[in-house]
Amino acid sequence: MSDSPSVFSRLVAKLVDYQHVLIIILSVFLISTSGWILMGRGLRNGASIWDYLHVYLGLITAALSFSMLVICCIKGRWRQMFPWLLADFSQLNKDLFGLAKGKIPLAGGRGLYSCIEGLGILLLVGVGFTGVIWFCLQGSSDALMWRGYHILLVKGFIGFFLIHVFCACLHLLDFIRN
Repeated sequence: MSDSPSVFSRLVAKLVDYQHVLIIILSVFLISTSGWILMGRGLRNGASIWDYLHVYLGLITAALSFSMLVICCIKGRWRQMFPWLLADFSQLNKDLFGLAKGKIPLAGGRGLYSCIEGLGILLLVGVGFTGVIWFCLQGSSDALMWRGYHILLVKGFIGFFLIHVFCACLHLLDFIRN
C-alpha cells in the first residue's frame, strides 16, 4: 500500500484551501443577482437562468458553508470563533475597550475579529439552511415562511459581509503600518 494521498483526499485538501474564496465569489454573485430572480413558493414554470443559477449555486454555497463550519470545528477553531460558548469574553472585552481608545484590534485569538468571523459563519450556514428548506418545501404554503427567514438572514449576512470587508481593510492597514 502506498503512502501517497489518494486523488479524493488531494481534491478535498484543495477544496478546503480554496473554500473561503469560493464562498466569497458565490456569495457576491448570489447577492448581486438576487434582485433579478422571481421566486415565491419555488421555481416557476419557465423560470429564468438567473432563478436556476441562484437556486443551484445557492445549494452549492450551502454545502460549502456547512463544510466550512465543520472544518472550523474539527480543527479546534471553534474556541477561537465562538468564545462565548466557553463564557470567555476576556480578549473580546480587551479589543472593545481598545477600540474605544482608537486602537485597532489584533487579528486572531478570541477577540473581536474572530467573533465577527464566527457570527458570519453562523449567518452563512443559516442562509444556506433556510434556502435548502425553502427549496425542499417548494410549492407548499410553508415555503413562503422559509423564504422570509432566508431573506432576513441574507440581510444579516450582507451586514456581516460589509463589516468583514471593513475589518479586513483595517487589518491590512495595521499590517502595512507595522
